[in-house]
Amino acid sequence: MDISDWRKKIDDLDRKLATLLNARAAAVVEIGRLKRNTRMPIYEPDREREVIANVQRSSTGPLAERDLAQIYERIIDVMRSIQKHEIAPDDGPAAHETGIDSQLED
Repeated sequence: MDISDWRKKIDDLDRKLATLLNARAAAVVEIGRLKRNTRMPIYEPDREREVIANVQRSSTGPLAERDLAQIYERIIDVMRSIQKHEIAPDDGPAAHETGIDSQLED
């Protein structure tokens, strides 16, 4: 394969990753609703460590464990932000933030 073929493969993989990340975000929204209804905290460090450890155990490479941890730390950070917005009341200040506002605060 030449570079063009590899780039097409990466583009296809990126589309699949985006689909999977959106499915993950939809699950996070549902968990956020459950947390809101049961007054559970958004931040659960033990669960976050468990998620990262699970990903590291299932990896066959070539990504190193530390690389996976860094990627998942960012994914979890974004997902936690989604939960914060899910748990916030619709008429609260968070409902009126823009995407840029939430990026600056988080």
